[in-house]
Amino acid sequence: MQPSEGVRRAALRWLDLLPVADVPRARAVLTHHPDYADLTPAQYAEGLAWLRRVRLLDGADRPVLRVSEHEVSDERAAFRIAHTQWSEEAEAAHRATGTAGEAAVAELLMRGGAREVVHVALLTDVCGYDIEAVSSTGAPAHIEVKATTNPTGLVIHLSRNEYDVMCRDPDWLLVAVLIGKRDEALNVVTVDTEWLRQRGPADRDRRVSWESARYRVPGHALIPGLRRSDGMHVIPKRASPALPIWGMSSSPAWSA
Repeated sequence: MQPSEGVRRAALRWLDLLPVADVPRARAVLTHHPDYADLTPAQYAEGLAWLRRVRLLDGADRPVLRVSEHEVSDERAAFRIAHTQWSEEAEAAHRATGTAGEAAVAELLMRGGAREVVHVALLTDVCGYDIEAVSSTGAPAHIEVKATTNPTGLVIHLSRNEYDVMCRDPDWLLVAVLIGKRDEALNVVTVDTEWLRQRGPADRDRRVSWESARYRVPGHALIPGLRRSDGMHVIPKRASPALPIWGMSSSPAWSA
């Protein structure tokens, strides 16, 4: 079950502090510093418990991932004031996360027994997907990868080209990957293509067309592993890392 908004913000703050402080010191900051007073000690306790429960902290209570500021800017301010910040550094960080996600998925495909794995995003950006592969059973897969370092919620953006390719290509699938501190895949899920299609924007004026769509993806639209729209897995489910995050159940009925 997805934690509440307050618990998600608490978890992100723990992830920000624990790389440089142990739990007692981080707890002292969170419960006594005025910048963190918008949340209660109970919410901070539940945020820490959630991180431990979903295995995002190691045995020494150190984060296994690094939350990038470009994805989750200061949550204390963002909670109160909606704002968008762009910088060359943020753009570079965004590209680095995306590249790491694509490489992690390509490696996962090869280790999972997929054939003919081609990282097409390194060659061109016009295909509407990042990786081509063929499953061990001979089924093709055209994989668009969306990478993130935020474990508390999944937000993705689709370009118009990616959306149009999705609508006409039955082999297209969108894979979301949570990236760890060493650029490894900590969690891999497929976003339900039909859910994406039904919620896509509509052009209302022939003179203009939308170029990018933002989706906040709920847990019920996520499928563990890499799965085609016909239900076939590109690689065995056991070959994909899985965590009960982004609102997913630890044992969803549709994961069989």
